[in-house]
Amino acid sequence: MTAIDRLAPWTVDEGSARARTLFVDRFGTDPDGVWSAPGRVNLIGEHTDYNDGLCLPIALPHRTYAAVRVRDDSRIRLVSAQEAGDPREVDLAGVGPGTVDGWPAYVAGVAWALRQGGHRVGGFDVAIDSCVPYGAGLSSSAALESSVAIALDALHDLGLGADDAGRATLTALCVRAENEIAGAPTGGMDQAASLRSQAGHALLLDCRDGAVRHVPFDLAAEGLALLVVDTRAEHALVDGQYAARRASCEAAAARLGLPSLRALADDERGWGWAVDALAGSPDADVEVPRVRHVVTEIGRVRDLVALLDGARVREVGPLLDASHESLRVDYTVSCRELDLAVATARQAGALGARMTGGGFGGSAIALVEHTDVQRVRAAVADAFAAAGLRAPAFLVATAEASAS
Repeated sequence: MTAIDRLAPWTVDEGSARARTLFVDRFGTDPDGVWSAPGRVNLIGEHTDYNDGLCLPIALPHRTYAAVRVRDDSRIRLVSAQEAGDPREVDLAGVGPGTVDGWPAYVAGVAWALRQGGHRVGGFDVAIDSCVPYGAGLSSSAALESSVAIALDALHDLGLGADDAGRATLTALCVRAENEIAGAPTGGMDQAASLRSQAGHALLLDCRDGAVRHVPFDLAAEGLALLVVDTRAEHALVDGQYAARRASCEAAAARLGLPSLRALADDERGWGWAVDALAGSPDADVEVPRVRHVVTEIGRVRDLVALLDGARVREVGPLLDASHESLRVDYTVSCRELDLAVATARQAGALGARMTGGGFGGSAIALVEHTDVQRVRAAVADAFAAAGLRAPAFLVATAEASAS
C-alpha cells in the first residue's frame, strides 16, 4: 500500500508558540501578540462569488499564525517560517498596485487597504508560520491576509473584529488587498470564510450583499467525514486563467444587460432565454457553458443548504458530483489529478466528491462514511501512484472558528 501523507493541524498553543519563537529568533524581541486565521474548504458554490452568487464554505482547523509588533515608523519587516533568508522590508508609505511582489503583497496590502479605508495604521514587524497547505486551493492567501488584518485591528484598537459587521468590513478590505496589491482577481468567499465563520457551521454567503447565515454542519454526528485530497498539483490565481473566466462572466452579464450572472440565476424566465441572447456573441462557445455553470451552481448551493436545513446531509452527494461535472465540462477548471481523485473516491465508496477552490490543481473533497476514511485515502493514494503522479496528501475537514 502506498504511504499516506496526513496533513494534521496544529493546536492553537502550538501554532502561537511557533510564530512567537520565530519572531524572537529573527527580530530579537517579543511580539505584541499572536493572531491566527483559518484556511477554508468550499462545500459548494465555486466561481460564484465574483458573480454576486451564493457559496457555502467552512473554516478549517488549519490556521496561519502571525506574531506582530507595532513599529513607530512606516516600515514593514516580514519573515516566514516557510521562507529562508533575511527579513523582507516594505515601506508602507510607498505601497500601491504593482509595488510589492510575492507573499509580502498579501501582508502589506492589508495595511494599505486599512489606510485606504481611513484607518490609522503604521509600520510593524511580523513573523508568519502556517499549517494551511500552500497551493492546495484551501485559501492560504486569505488566511495570511486575515491573520494580519485581525492583528492590526487589535493593535490599533479599530474595533472591527468585535462583531460581524466589522468583520465584513475587514473582509472587504482584505479582498481589496488581494485584488489591487497582490493582483489576484478573486471574489470575497475566502476572506469571509476566514473572518466570519462559526465553529460547527458552514457559512452561507450571499456575495451580492455580503449577508451570511450560519448553517449547522456536524458530519461526525451523522457518522460522516469530509475528506480533503490535496492533489499536490499546485495552482495559482495570478496566472491569467482565473482572470479570464471572471472576465468572460462579466462580459456575458453585460451582453445580457444584467448587473451580474446572479441576476440571471434569480430570473423567473430561467436561464434558457440567455442562450439565445448570447448566441450572436463571437465568444458564445465559451460564454454559454460558463454562464450555465454559474447559474446551475448557484442552484446547487440552494439545494444543498435545503438538505442541511432538513437534516438530510446524507443526500448531498449527487450535488457534489454534479458540481464537479459542471466545473470539469462547462467551466473547464479541473485537471487530471482532480478528476482522478474524485473518480477514485467515488469508486471507493464516497457518497459524493468534487474539486474545490479555483481549480487547475489544488484539492478535491469527498463525503465519506467515517469508517471509510482510511480506505478511501488508501485508494486515492494508490491510484495516484499507479498513474505516476506525485503523492497526494489528505486531511479531514471540520467546521472551525474564524480569525482570532
